[in-house]
Amino acid sequence: MKLVYISLVVLLLNSCAETQAQKGALIGGASGALVGQAIGRDTKATLIGAAVGAAGGAIIGNEMDKKDSQREYYRDEYGNLYYIGNDGKRYYR
Repeated sequence: MKLVYISLVVLLLNSCAETQAQKGALIGGASGALVGQAIGRDTKATLIGAAVGAAGGAIIGNEMDKKDSQREYYRDEYGNLYYIGNDGKRYYR
């Protein structure tokens, strides 16, 4: 049941994040804390897992932000943003 509550909190906080780096840090920190607690079963392991997960998630999210800024976006007839992939398909943001 705790996992359900933690998942809800992460989802709510994730909706407040504006960049992929912020989202990655949040999701990585939460999942790292869960893994750290499962492995070490103490507070120190939980905090180490949260720190490593947040750092890893932020690094991956930052790379996603960099790639996202290099793409050229268009708007469809409904106002949704998309880009054209290498295969010629539309990928929505």
